[in-house]
Amino acid sequence: MIIDVIVPTPGESINEVQIASWLVENGAGVAKDMEILEVDSDKATLSITAEASGQIEILVEEGETVEVGSVIAKINTEANIEIKELPKEGIEEAKQEETAAKTAEAPKESKKEKSEQAFYFKMSPLARKLMEEENISGTELEAFYKSLKVGVKDIEFFKNAKKEGMSLPSASSNESWSGGRENKRKKMSMLRKKLAQRLVSVKNETAMLTTFNEVNMTPIFEIRKKYKELFKETHGVGLGFMSFFTKACTIALKQFPQINSMIDGEELINFEYADISIAVSSPKGLVVPVVRNAEMMSLAEIETDIKRLAIKARDGKLSLDEMTGGTFTITNGGVFGSMLSTPIINPPQSAILGMHNIVDRPIAVNGKVEIHPIMYLALSYDHRIIDGRDSVGFLVKVKELLESPEKMLFDGGEPVEQLLGV
Repeated sequence: MIIDVIVPTPGESINEVQIASWLVENGAGVAKDMEILEVDSDKATLSITAEASGQIEILVEEGETVEVGSVIAKINTEANIEIKELPKEGIEEAKQEETAAKTAEAPKESKKEKSEQAFYFKMSPLARKLMEEENISGTELEAFYKSLKVGVKDIEFFKNAKKEGMSLPSASSNESWSGGRENKRKKMSMLRKKLAQRLVSVKNETAMLTTFNEVNMTPIFEIRKKYKELFKETHGVGLGFMSFFTKACTIALKQFPQINSMIDGEELINFEYADISIAVSSPKGLVVPVVRNAEMMSLAEIETDIKRLAIKARDGKLSLDEMTGGTFTITNGGVFGSMLSTPIINPPQSAILGMHNIVDRPIAVNGKVEIHPIMYLALSYDHRIIDGRDSVGFLVKVKELLESPEKMLFDGGEPVEQLLGV
């Protein structure tokens, strides 16, 4: 019996998808419910599983764009072939960017923490998941394999791989230009094309302006230094910068509701809640998962939700629901070293806060020059519905809350301990 593999509907209004990667080879045996393919829509990546066991015949190559409902492969359930579970093994490209969880945070203070951000292995999702479960860091794994001696079996493996035409990295590929005049072409992903269209439409359809301010990060640095270990021990999650910024923004949004609004035709929608979109750089491009009802969350709950979403973004497992419906966005270019930028509004929202790197700078404190870690903030907003008074007032309020974190609380007790829940 021949069963067609059909492209399902990823979501409303999506008519076509792009074949991102086949997780099995043509002619291979597949098992029922085994992941065989990933497809990209303009909003998310979707995994497709086999409806039955058998031998697969691939009809559409990677990179091709197909309509929803199209037949992209066939499974022969009567074929007598060995079935091997090979989901994603060797398919993913080496993730050379920082992990998504750290992408959603500001730069760390120490070189030791910075060294934990990236490592350069081709890994299967199963192996990566096992690393997380066993609390094994990438740097530990890398150091272990670097300490091993190359033996005869390793040389034989390399020799056979070379004979079979396996793609091997060049020793000098990362060190210098080749000197040639070649160029490469590849199709843009659905996500990248949609992102390009959205960014152009924002520039053309909104009256976007940006206002700036700076924040003295010393109080937050001191809190993290004092309570970081206790916070992690209590809540099981690290104390990053994003929770402070998210919490500060939700309080400021309550005071300046115009920032937490958007235009719908000829109507203005004001939201009585704060769904904060967090821009994250994933292997497939920029994605913006949403922390729902952030105004009701504690710092620990915000950190936990951001970590959950960042891991799903890194693994390409975010759903459409997790990326839609935000009312305000926070983006952090500081993890890449950006000093200052003008972030582009995430439509249909009306404002976005841009975080940047933290640098020791001389500032005046009580009439004296002192050196403090300073971050520049940028708020881009739609001037059609947000006036200068609201935009500047909002950013000043965020600055005030970050420089005095205890002001994020409204009742008594030990302010900092109560804020952290420790």
